Amino acid sequence: MSVKRVIIIGAGLGGLAAAVRLAARGVAVKIYEKNETPGGKVNIHCAQGYTFDTGASLLTMRHVVEDLFQSANRRAEDYLTIEPLDTICRYRWPDGATLDASTDLARTEDEIKRIAPEDVESFRRFLADARRKYEVAERTFLAHSLNDLPKLLRPSYARDLAVLSSWRTLSAHNNSYFRSAYLRQLFNRFATYNGSSPYRTPATFALIPYVEFGLGAWYVRGGMYELPRQLARLCGELGVEIKTGIGVEKIIVEAGRARGVRLTDGEEKRCDAVVANADAVTTYRDLIDSRARRIYTDKKLARIEPSCSGFVLLVGARRRYPQLSHHNIFFSADYPAEFRALFDEQRPASDPALYVCAASRTDSAQAPDDCENLFVLVNAPATSARTCWEREADEYRDLIIRKLEENGLESLSDSIDYEHRITPEDFRRKYNAHRGSIYGISSNSMLSLFLRPPNAARDIEGLYFAGGATHPGGGIPLVLLSGKMAADLALKT
Repeated sequence: MSVKRVIIIGAGLGGLAAAVRLAARGVAVKIYEKNETPGGKVNIHCAQGYTFDTGASLLTMRHVVEDLFQSANRRAEDYLTIEPLDTICRYRWPDGATLDASTDLARTEDEIKRIAPEDVESFRRFLADARRKYEVAERTFLAHSLNDLPKLLRPSYARDLAVLSSWRTLSAHNNSYFRSAYLRQLFNRFATYNGSSPYRTPATFALIPYVEFGLGAWYVRGGMYELPRQLARLCGELGVEIKTGIGVEKIIVEAGRARGVRLTDGEEKRCDAVVANADAVTTYRDLIDSRARRIYTDKKLARIEPSCSGFVLLVGARRRYPQLSHHNIFFSADYPAEFRALFDEQRPASDPALYVCAASRTDSAQAPDDCENLFVLVNAPATSARTCWEREADEYRDLIIRKLEENGLESLSDSIDYEHRITPEDFRRKYNAHRGSIYGISSNSMLSLFLRPPNAARDIEGLYFAGGATHPGGGIPLVLLSGKMAADLALKT
């Protein structure tokens, strides 16, 4: 069957990426987005002269973005200004120790030598291992959908899988390299890039540091929302229709095949294939009749652990904080306790690590003169009956502001010019994210690489998935790759 008409549910990065690739191949594409703006969780909030990205704030694997534009015979540089960040991230510990991570490895080693001289050589070996893992992942899991799993399990891939797969946790892996508690905590932090715990997620994800240190860390001039904005522009040039403010109520499945969608206004739209850029768990549970999904039953969906969520403060400060870099981490004193709270107890951590993005450090247009736009993110548990954010948000906000002041952001509470918050409940309501998860499905399992819903539904023909809750996972580059995989699979039908 030749796919000529495709409907995409959701205009997040995965849906936009799939739309670009399909439309560039002559497919008629319509996107239905329930919110008023495209971008999904990579979105924007503007008020009182401040501009805030509300989702991802760092671009890695720049080549994935460039490849997407090239697939439509366009050049990324004609749409986006992508700039390298000299300092990837500034880390600060409760005892006042700091480290500036840089893609200039000599500079990073000098920083390590200053606070953990015993681990300089360990860092070199660790990064070499991370590079080896990344290169294997690039030609296996990042190049193939899980629908190609039989191919990946052939003997010719055995050595690659041995490098990638691990029966020990990321934390245990990091402990085997580093003696310094500083370095152990720093590299444990990379588990949060897919919303997981370093004490549960497999050491496979030790490849992530190479993505930053080896491939570079980037900022999109004007803010990260420029990426979905320009992808939406490219979609328009290719003839894709993006209908915002219109949700999908049901995927129409007939004789085991997706045949279209029913919109929230009751209108039905027919097509040859459907790409769901909505959360995969939510899509199966809410948009597909239970009789049509033999594999993802309600019972199986209930067992899928979501990634962590986030509690976000958008703070416009009427003063400058020169001690901040573009990206900053203020670590907690007890990292294991933080992740026990998030995943075991399903409650907000009482002493959380804080991530602060001050894009105004790089891009002065993001805030009024002599002011800062601070995006503050704290890992938070997925929504459950154990936490009522309507009741607890004010107190948690005060805890975060107090911690920032204790970490050197003097008089922040008296300098707030504008403030807005986003809770896990907001992520759940606005983006239909399963239990408010930011990254879709957690990777807190040794088999997590194999257990995500695949890009092509196994029990419904003509249904494909893109986004953080499908393969290969969360984060901008992986979500863009999920759109590529979904489009490629749809074109093969």
